[in-house]
Amino acid sequence: MARLPFDAAQTLAARAFARAGVAIPDADSAAQMLTLTEAMGISTHGLVRVRDYTARIAAGGIDAQAAPQVERPAPALLRIDGARGLGPAVAFSALEHTMQAARQCGVAAAFLRRASHLGALAPYLFVAAEHGFAAVITSNTAPMMAPAGGRAPVIGNNPLGFALPHPEGRHVILDMALSVVSRSRVRAAARAGTPIPDSWATGPDGLPTTDPAQAMRGLMSAIGGDKGANLALCLDLMAGGLSGAAMLSEVPTAADTPGAPQDLGQMILLVDAARLLPDTDRAARLDTAARIVGQSPALNPAQPPRLPGARALARLQKARAEGIDIPSALLSDLETLAGQPA
Repeated sequence: MARLPFDAAQTLAARAFARAGVAIPDADSAAQMLTLTEAMGISTHGLVRVRDYTARIAAGGIDAQAAPQVERPAPALLRIDGARGLGPAVAFSALEHTMQAARQCGVAAAFLRRASHLGALAPYLFVAAEHGFAAVITSNTAPMMAPAGGRAPVIGNNPLGFALPHPEGRHVILDMALSVVSRSRVRAAARAGTPIPDSWATGPDGLPTTDPAQAMRGLMSAIGGDKGANLALCLDLMAGGLSGAAMLSEVPTAADTPGAPQDLGQMILLVDAARLLPDTDRAARLDTAARIVGQSPALNPAQPPRLPGARALARLQKARAEGIDIPSALLSDLETLAGQPA
């Protein structure tokens, strides 16, 4: 394990993207999102994705020189063609456009089509909250869950994210997948050869399994059973259906076809929180919520109840002060991709 300063890790990722042909501004914004993700403790969607995305650029599945198109059919509504560009860069640009519209109108929504995998939602939620916006963000993904009553993969493990901004930075940030765990965690367990809880996934036979290799050939289990499956389905119809993107089983699996565009659909909804309550009132209400939640007796004293995002923000603060721990093999790969091997 190696430790890099936050800025050094971000610069390394940006150089890797630039060397893959991505324009400097897009390389910088994508690197920022992935470094924030890593610093927040979401390593499955952090800097390791630099390898994945540059490989997809080389295979032709991502257009490094894409020029997304933004339409504004109404003052508070944006329709964005991601043009198969680098997912985090396109999503960050879409977030910036949506923040501009929401600042003008008080609320704004953006719907993206022809988008690529954007990584975790947490860094986009964090940026929105830092600018004073409450946010709801979602994306569809390749199918890996069955619909209610079904047994074939039709629905993606579509993430859902919320942000509530605190004027002093104590934001509420929730980034969750609609399966019990993300497929990345199952993939990591398969690589490590470690068993998984049988509540995470089913094997090819449709039965719960503790073997991550079998789980990778089967289906992810939705949270809450049919309720979670239906929620994931509705998110797919919002992000993919309303945007005009691919949806449900139309979405290809990037791991199987890295050279094929994903045509993902994504949605960003923002509210200018200051239009609803002044900063002092919002801070007081979120602090009250934190106190109420924190007063609940803890199941585990080492992990007392907190508002969503509190732990991730604490990790981010520590990473910015002390640096980010990166596996040595990943660091070596990043240095090679950036053209500066150790």
